[in-house]
Amino acid sequence: MNISRVLICCLFLVPFAATAAEAPEGNLEGLELVQESRTGHLYSNPDADWSAYKRINLEAASIAFRKHWQRDQNRYYPHKVRDRDVQKIKDDLAGLFDEVFVEELTGNGGYEIVKETGRDVMVIKPAITELDIAAPDIIHNTRTSSFTREAGEMTLNIEIFDSVTGDLLQQAKDKKRVPYRHWFQRTTSVTNRADARRLLNGWAKDLRERLDEARAASTG
Repeated sequence: MNISRVLICCLFLVPFAATAAEAPEGNLEGLELVQESRTGHLYSNPDADWSAYKRINLEAASIAFRKHWQRDQNRYYPHKVRDRDVQKIKDDLAGLFDEVFVEELTGNGGYEIVKETGRDVMVIKPAITELDIAAPDIIHNTRTSSFTREAGEMTLNIEIFDSVTGDLLQQAKDKKRVPYRHWFQRTTSVTNRADARRLLNGWAKDLRERLDEARAASTG
């Protein structure tokens, strides 16, 4: 049985109408394209022995907005979203990412999160790109209310490395959006955070389950 295929079966691939996935960046030598869809793709090392990895070095998630997101937000309300607002959103989302993934990987997966290298340590390098928040709740002197049907979307890019050799074991990309609502809902920082947590929870659970399956298959 191909262990890498056990790991990635259905990993990060949730269908919704989107453009075709772009080819991944970086050197993918030694990896096989396992699956590709309109939402993303996944490359994996067919020779990886996932049973060797018992600890995880989870790097801080980098965050990048959709191109021209800030400009578009300020189109009709100049200075609505300032540079410091953008940075705060990035910091908050990176913190939420770490909270959600650590909770899932340690609490439900039993993995130890470390900041070191070792033969039993895999490095997970995450990045959120194409972040698109429909109605950011920015605090200004004048408060306004926003009502939306779509909260937004974002793309998760994950790379998994061997911490000792630096070999790339897997590369995955998936784009998700908050489900469309058939009614207008007031959008606040609380609802935006809850929507982001739901997307992150889904990704974290998928990753943990596939890692568990891969380790079990490798051991067997």
